[in-house]
Amino acid sequence: MFRSITSGTVHGIDACLIKVEVDVSQGLPCFQMVGLLGCEIKEARERVKVALKNAGIPLPALCINVNLSPADMRKEGALFDLPVAVSILGALGYFPPENSEDIMIIGELGLNGEVKPVKGVLPIVREAQKQGIKRCILPKANAGEGAFVQDMEIIGVSDIVQTLEYLSEKGDRRNEIIAPHKVDVNALFNESKNAIQPDFADVNGQSAVKRAAEIAAAGFHHLLIIGPPGSGKTMIARRIPSILPPLSLEESMEVSSIYSISGAFLSGEVLMKSRPFIAPHHTVTKQALAGGGKVPSAGLITLAHRGVLFLDELPEFKRETIDILRQPMEDKQVHIARSSGNYVYPADFMLVGAMNPCPCGYYPDMNKCRCSPHEVHRYLERISGPILDRIDICVEAAPVRVSELTAGRRAESSEEIRNRVMQARYIQQRRFEGSTLRFNADMGAKDIVKYCGLGYKEEKLLEKLFVKLGLTARTYHRILKVARTIADLADSADIREEHLTEALCYRAADLGYWK
Repeated sequence: MFRSITSGTVHGIDACLIKVEVDVSQGLPCFQMVGLLGCEIKEARERVKVALKNAGIPLPALCINVNLSPADMRKEGALFDLPVAVSILGALGYFPPENSEDIMIIGELGLNGEVKPVKGVLPIVREAQKQGIKRCILPKANAGEGAFVQDMEIIGVSDIVQTLEYLSEKGDRRNEIIAPHKVDVNALFNESKNAIQPDFADVNGQSAVKRAAEIAAAGFHHLLIIGPPGSGKTMIARRIPSILPPLSLEESMEVSSIYSISGAFLSGEVLMKSRPFIAPHHTVTKQALAGGGKVPSAGLITLAHRGVLFLDELPEFKRETIDILRQPMEDKQVHIARSSGNYVYPADFMLVGAMNPCPCGYYPDMNKCRCSPHEVHRYLERISGPILDRIDICVEAAPVRVSELTAGRRAESSEEIRNRVMQARYIQQRRFEGSTLRFNADMGAKDIVKYCGLGYKEEKLLEKLFVKLGLTARTYHRILKVARTIADLADSADIREEHLTEALCYRAADLGYWK
């Protein structure tokens, strides 16, 4: 007898549905699985046989053939155990064919018949919903995650016996066995508005760095903070997510899908409600940062999608590791090519770097700095020119004075700064309506011509600075993008001279370190 069950898997960051086809017939007893299978799926044969035996459902001595279609797509992971077992039981007549129609099933089986959680549930269920499927049977531990997809009935099962009992019934009697898992998406998502985050009100002094962080957040520009130890670089960087606009529900689903596939959710977490903040140690490898492997998986760059990638002590990272960021910073994607196929991972992140000006950290204060000019030069050379050219805003964090720590004045809170950032973002939203652009940092050369027009005085100023400072075309465009954001924060329709000069002050070459 033939039986087919719909399941699903992920390919890179995308989900796709898979047909688990089973044929059970008389003949030499065997259990074969085909369909370009990975090692974990080949092992499913043994897990399914033992799980069914221990659940009190021994397989008869028949010829069992299982095909995972389409056969030309590589399948990995253990999420096909449950649909394979259910397909076999269906082919053996344990439940009528109509009971498994329009149902998508995924899950890993333990040897005792337990259904264990798997990765990638959210994107797979979203894809099933797009394909018109109305009901999904998932591991009980993944039911909360799958329930975030609207107009989908989520059934969480704990073992193979419970799954079989559910599929053996019809209509309302099913709900008596397992009630569909429901989640109030809006209520849970709105909890993030009250989440406690580090606040800029804790930061005394460093008004110039906080201003740079505000501009970076408003236009989603990359930011580099340079300063001596103890000047508050890391403290400010960790507070940047608190001034970024909150995730929209659609953005949250997008980021949550990435974390679901990567298995990066914290225990008990089923939805990303705040912007990611990824801060890897400087010993991180190129593959961990960009992603990859024999079976490609998302790297830290992708986990920072729609959020902040913070590289503390930037020159301590290997130069080739930092240079991995070049293409993702421009294209907002990571491309990985393998023999099994090409994979594209989203990487629309805001890079925030922090570094000392020299190995000891105190250059150019020659009263404290113990480094020779050669040591300073070698230290700064660890960051390549192309990476510096891609960082829109570079700001110096001066040592904090004791008077700023003891003044007793209340520093501006993250909420106050975020209100201005939100207003600037609203201006950008209206400006880019009908296009694929979202922030000023996304603008290309043609967009800059369209949205960053200058008056006569502003053109002459920028032309003079371009020649005098020997700017590159990329630097020229980045100055205009930052100036556009500064003008938005000032609620100015036009880019003025003061906006251009402030934007120019945030260029790395102007700080003197790389001259």
